[in-house]
Amino acid sequence: MNPVIGLDVAKGESQVQAYLERKKPYKKSFKVKHDLDGLASLLDFIKEVEEISGERPPLVMESTGHYHTPVVQYFEDKGYLIIIVNPLISYKTKSSSLRKVKTDIVDANHLCELYYKEDLEPYKKRGIQLANLRHLTRQHDNITGMFVQTKLQFQAVLDQVFPEYSNVFGDLYSNVSLKILQTYPTSEDILSANNEVLTTKIKEFCNSRSLQWANQQAEKLMTAAAQNPFQQALYSSLALSLDMYINMIFEYKKHLSLLENEIDALAKSIEESKIIQSIPGIGEKIATTIISEIGEIERFNHPKKLVAFAGLDPSIFESGTFKGTYNRITKRGSSRLRQALYMAVKCAIRDCRKQKTTDEILPRNKKLRAFYDKKREEGKPFRVAVIACANKLLHWIYALLKNKTSFQDIA
Repeated sequence: MNPVIGLDVAKGESQVQAYLERKKPYKKSFKVKHDLDGLASLLDFIKEVEEISGERPPLVMESTGHYHTPVVQYFEDKGYLIIIVNPLISYKTKSSSLRKVKTDIVDANHLCELYYKEDLEPYKKRGIQLANLRHLTRQHDNITGMFVQTKLQFQAVLDQVFPEYSNVFGDLYSNVSLKILQTYPTSEDILSANNEVLTTKIKEFCNSRSLQWANQQAEKLMTAAAQNPFQQALYSSLALSLDMYINMIFEYKKHLSLLENEIDALAKSIEESKIIQSIPGIGEKIATTIISEIGEIERFNHPKKLVAFAGLDPSIFESGTFKGTYNRITKRGSSRLRQALYMAVKCAIRDCRKQKTTDEILPRNKKLRAFYDKKREEGKPFRVAVIACANKLLHWIYALLKNKTSFQDIA
């Protein structure tokens, strides 16, 4: 016999269907909750299937973000083989039927049938460190997105209260700039205070700068207040919103700083991150994103599989004598990995001065820049050439991680 158990995973529960062999389901499908009692009852059922078939059945389920995590962790500790299927593969199998039926029971049966039809690879556990790094980098990206939106909303309110303030400090979102604006939100508040009071406040909020600098900023502030078209705040709601957005910006900055410290500390203990940073043009942030999205390199036995995981492999369209010549990349893999590689390529091919004392210009990564120039000379557009470089870069990363060597060791 060749038993298998299919799990259609949802939030907090799973639909279970067992097969003893192909086209031979065992008992009726049922649901279990993702708590200890539910998973224990599922374990009893799996042992029952194991006893009848004489073999330990693998567990097949779709990748569902994080909903399948408790199931995977529970049964991985019990020593069961787990197969996590890409939803695109399972969807293709489901859509092969003429009947349009979508239920949890049908989905669980499809997963079992997929096990017998396809050569599915078993799930390989990511290292705990890599999983933590992946969670931290994704959380950092999410909070950064919210931070950017908050700054845009803050800027929209500032334009209706004190538009001239944007030119006072070099960095509008620096701590001293935000604290001064929170203390004196309108030009009326600033003009009612004298230059000496403003200088003292600025020096208090930015003690690392000189008193002379604080005095210069106070003079700029007074000038901006005098030029402000909104001498009085007509709407109290705008002042309230301005104060609220400033507090939110401070909170986001604090949380991002905490995440960055955690990411840096964790990345230093991961050898793969140091290896990727040996490639010119890749810094700490991009390296941590790349390694956290790739996970364990042992999951890929060929660089083309890693390229497909990133969604950088070209789509192919052929029918009869027709062969498509304008083929886009599939974009079916990790979007965050793709974005990190794109930024890494742009940094690597960019020109920079060799030293501050000379005007000699050199690319950060000579090999990648030479490959980019070759593609441009062939007539490839900028984005096509960059994607080709990202593909090449991913092949290098695969070789470095497999051999555990630095970039300079590649001939």
